[in-house]
Parts: sequence; structure tokens; C-alpha cells
Amino acid sequence: MLLALDSSTLTLSLALFERQGGEVYPREVIQHEPPRKQSQMLPGVLGELLDRHGVRLADLEGLVVGLGPGSFTGLRIGLATVKGLAYAARLPVGGASSLAAVALEGPEGRVLLSSAVARAGELYVGRYRREGARIEALSPEEAVTPAELAAMLVAEPEAVALGPSIAEYRERLVAAGAPAGRLLDAPSFPSAMSVARLARLPDRFDAQALFALEPHYVRASGAERNPKFPAAPGPEPTARIV
Repeated sequence: MLLALDSSTLTLSLALFERQGGEVYPREVIQHEPPRKQSQMLPGVLGELLDRHGVRLADLEGLVVGLGPGSFTGLRIGLATVKGLAYAARLPVGGASSLAAVALEGPEGRVLLSSAVARAGELYVGRYRREGARIEALSPEEAVTPAELAAMLVAEPEAVALGPSIAEYRERLVAAGAPAGRLLDAPSFPSAMSVARLARLPDRFDAQALFALEPHYVRASGAERNPKFPAAPGPEPTARIV
């Protein structure tokens, strides 16, 4: 039995599942939406999910987490929870892109512009193509303006945009020239089950790999861009998916 979560948006997604022969079989999939805050819910709702199925943390084979991009706070809360539990129980942890998880629920054979809200008038966007249960990344994930996403749709007639940002930005995207028929509201959040299907889980607990696992922020936070607080000397920090 394994447990997955995604906290990259305001909706917390959790899944308890089994993996057999490369296939993933859900035991229970739930989501918790606002106004409840993830900082208040985790790790309590995670423990409640395990209790409902009579599963102890030590019984799990591993943990899986969505690495974003998305809400900086949500990503930190989710990954900190997973890291703490994994370290305490010596469980292997796997991570996957939250935008790729959104694309996994998109239509096959199309260019999928999977997007999430980045705030500051920007959207996170990843270009993917889905063939069955396989996702192909067509370009690196990036932060763009609504006008730039609309231009991407116009430039690629086979492309559709989908994900958590579409409902909030639909009017601005259409005003910028995006074809309304190629803006898909669903899925409205990355599913923990989709994250589970994409993540590769290490064979065993590896403390160094666990410590190296970081959210995929794509862009610097507002605090990091504040000229009053220049970066400390040293190598440029980078988010990475391990």
C-alpha cells in the first residue's frame, strides 16, 4: 500500500493505492477544498485516511508527492509533511510534476498546455502530449502571462489549455485571443492518483535522495526577488525533480 498527495493548489488531493505489476489501483481518493487550509489539515487528514483502512504509517511501501509548480506555501507544506513522515518511518519517496499530472487527464493526441495559477498576473504552463498512460514533455515548464498562453494556443491549432488556472483566467485568455473552445476547465486540480501514476518510487529509503527532493517552483518567489534582500553568495539555487 502507498500514499500520494498533491498540495500545489488550494485543493488538497490524497490517494491511498496499491501498485502491482506497474499498474496502480486506488483504494480511496479524496480531496479537501477551501476554505480549510492545508496547513491546518495536514498531516491530520492523512492520518484519518490511513485509519479508515486500518493501515499504519509503517505498513506503507512508500509515499508519493506532487512537486508543482503551484502555490509556494502549499508545495512546502505538502513536501515537508511527506519528508517528515518518510524520514520517521524510513519510507522511500517519489515525486512527479503536478502539471504533468493534470496533462494525464487531458485528451490524447493533442498538445496539452497544462496550466496553474502563478499569481502576479502569471500562469505556470507545461507543454505535454499524452498517449495512454504515458506523458511526453514537449518543452520545459515555464511562467507566462495570459496573453502569452493565448498566443501559444493560436500558434498551435491542435493545442488545448487545461488545468486549475483556466476557470479563473478564462475571460482574460479569450480577450487575449485564445479560442474559447480549446480552454478546458477540467481537471480543476492535480489528482494525487495521477501523480501516483507518474512518479517513480525508489527501491528503498535513501536519506540523501529524500533531502534532495525539492518543489519545482519554476520562478523565484516575491521574497527572493525583493531587492532589499539580495541573495547570499554561492551557487544559484535550483528546483529539481529527483
